[in-house]
Order: sequence, then C-alpha cells, then structure tokens
Amino acid sequence: MIENLPNWINWLFLLITGLTIYIFHFANGKSYKLTITIVVWSLVHSILAYNGFYQQTQSLPPRFLLVLVPVLGSIIYGLTEKQRNKIIPKRQLKVSTFLHTIRFPVEIILYYLFTYKMLPELMTFEGRNFDILAGISAPLIGVLWLKGVLSRNTLIIWNVLCLFLILFVYINGILSSELPIQIFGFEQPTRAINYFPFIVLPATVVPIVIYTHITDIIKLLTEKTA
Repeated sequence: MIENLPNWINWLFLLITGLTIYIFHFANGKSYKLTITIVVWSLVHSILAYNGFYQQTQSLPPRFLLVLVPVLGSIIYGLTEKQRNKIIPKRQLKVSTFLHTIRFPVEIILYYLFTYKMLPELMTFEGRNFDILAGISAPLIGVLWLKGVLSRNTLIIWNVLCLFLILFVYINGILSSELPIQIFGFEQPTRAINYFPFIVLPATVVPIVIYTHITDIIKLLTEKTA
C-alpha cells in the first residue's frame, strides 16, 4: 500500500470498486459466472500488487503487461458476436447508465493521489482529465432515461462522449506510467496503479466502464426497446 496515504482513501476506493462490480452484476442480468470471474481477476492482481509485484517497474518485459494485455483481450472477446448475444439482451440500461456515477468519487481520489505525488497533474480534473463530467452527469442522465424524457439518440451521444473521456484518461494514464512507452509525467509519473488497491483501477474499474459504454451503444443502436 502507499506509505502515508490516509486509510480513508484506500477504503473509499475499495468501496467504489465493490460498488462498480455490484452495479455491473445487476446491469447484466445477474450473471454470476461473469461477476465471479471479475472478482477473482481483481483479487489476483490485488494480491500481486500488495506484495510489491508491480512496483518492480524496471523488469522486462514490463510486469504491467499482465494487466493491459488480458484487459484488452477480454474487452475484444466480450465484443464477439457470441458474447454480445449473451450480454446485450440482458443489459439493463436503466441500471448501467447509473454505473458511471462512480467516476465522480474516483476523480476525487485521483486528485488526492496527485497531492501525494503518486500521479501527474494531467491525470486530475485540474489537468486534462475531464472524466469527472461523466460522473456528474450520469445521475441526471439516468433519471431522465428512467422517466422517459431522454431520447435514445441523446443517450447514444452521451455514451459516445463519455466513452471518449474514459479512453482519453486511460491512455494518458498508461503513457504517464513508468513503462517503456512513457511520454508524459516524467517528473511525477502515474505510480499509484502499481500499488494495492489502486491496481484494480486499470485492471477492473476502467475496463468495466469502457465495456459498459461500448455494449450500451451497441444495444441502443441495434434494439428498438430497452
């Protein structure tokens, strides 16, 4: 764990992670197999990070590839026709839209991590991370969708814009990390993700957000009713 970091930040992030997985579980028709897989995946990387595995940033190949490659592969696999046919018909848009509310407290945590020199400023809302807008707007968008006030096209546009925001942050986080491809944040790299519990941000939380946006967009474009 990060030395001298207040425990409430660690506990708040763990709560956010649990809430993200919980909402994702209900948004996908309570798929226990998928949820258990996500929990096990998160626990494995949490244990590795807790024992300092990802803090060895000079290792070749980079140990962080054990996060990035499976995440990318899982998202691609989840978008195959077979998996789409399992997930999208069960997707509850009235639940999945509210999932993005967790991005607001995540941004607060990122700001605190910046003040403890574990992230560059560019990864906060004071830099070029505007993902907090998705977290702020998600409850409003969710309520309007529930009430039938929001049009399908508007929800599609919101999902596309918020997907761009999270991808932009994710890419910036990787490119400011202590990896061979680092091009940002050399004075204060993105180190927090090498520690428990923040390893699950790139390993679990962000991939869930990205996958939810993509599959919600597909559902909205292909189904007449939600």
